[in-house]
Amino acid sequence: MGNFRTVVAIPENDKKLNYSTKALFIGSCFADNIGNRLESLKFPVLHNPFGVLYNPESVKNCLEILLNSRIFQSSDLIRYNDLWISFSHHGSFSHPDQAACLNQINRTIQEGTEFLQNAGFLFLTFGTARVYEYKNTGEIVANCHKLPANEFYRKLLTVDQIVNSYTELITILKKFNKNLKLIFTVSPIRHWKDGAVNNQISKSILLLAIHKIIEKFPEHTYFPAYELFMDDLRDYRFYDSDMLHPGALGIEYTWQRFNETFIEFSAHDLMKEIEKINNSMNHRPLFPGTPKYLEFLQSNIKNCHELSKKYPFLNFNKEIEYFTSRLNG
Repeated sequence: MGNFRTVVAIPENDKKLNYSTKALFIGSCFADNIGNRLESLKFPVLHNPFGVLYNPESVKNCLEILLNSRIFQSSDLIRYNDLWISFSHHGSFSHPDQAACLNQINRTIQEGTEFLQNAGFLFLTFGTARVYEYKNTGEIVANCHKLPANEFYRKLLTVDQIVNSYTELITILKKFNKNLKLIFTVSPIRHWKDGAVNNQISKSILLLAIHKIIEKFPEHTYFPAYELFMDDLRDYRFYDSDMLHPGALGIEYTWQRFNETFIEFSAHDLMKEIEKINNSMNHRPLFPGTPKYLEFLQSNIKNCHELSKKYPFLNFNKEIEYFTSRLNG
């Protein structure tokens, strides 16, 4: 019997991640899923300093704000449903207190600017080519924040618009950080509200635009997250219960392929050690007061201290505090 799936081949990447290489992730689900996984393994990563972003123009806007280290003012916010919101940010940045909203926004911009300046990788994930333009200002918004639909124009970006925007952006990024390598991805999340056909049209625009951008800038590359779901896994069991978002199995497979492609082999032993500690923190004992469990906690505390000495650039204080609190509880 032959193979029952078509495995997507991913070219070897000449530059890889390690524990001394910073990586910034911006965009849709891939940015959060992979960014969170790397963060849990203590890689020096920053993901979505503006919250989840879906379209290429909002991703570009986010990067331009970081490049200019722009400070947001009260005039950059609007009040809606008792919250202060920013059209450049996800709803997770909204807040009933204006000062608190601005403080969080500007703090993350400062952090993002400094991080981008020293990053070795920038992963950009596009989810849709469809954008919403706020009628009052003409700006393309990152999030509509549940404002009435009639306050926006709904548009579809063209391939040329995306290519031209990113040709300009990449030129500026190269001056800002000459060591930065861009990795483009397309999110496998299906924007079903657009309908099956329009979702495919949108994804096709993104894929073609990225192809043309990489033709212009061959030092940058593409990771086939979209194709892993569409052509490799190709089964609803790899999706979540809504049948639109990737499920745990699909995310795990994508992570494995990402690991093979972008993470240095020399980092794998340390990754395994940290994974063990993470699993221990997630362990929920049936009988927490038993000598066996106390021994388990002491063993993990010892392991954290040993890893701290062996890898002084990593911080295990949170893990040590957790196991100690369980030990004393």
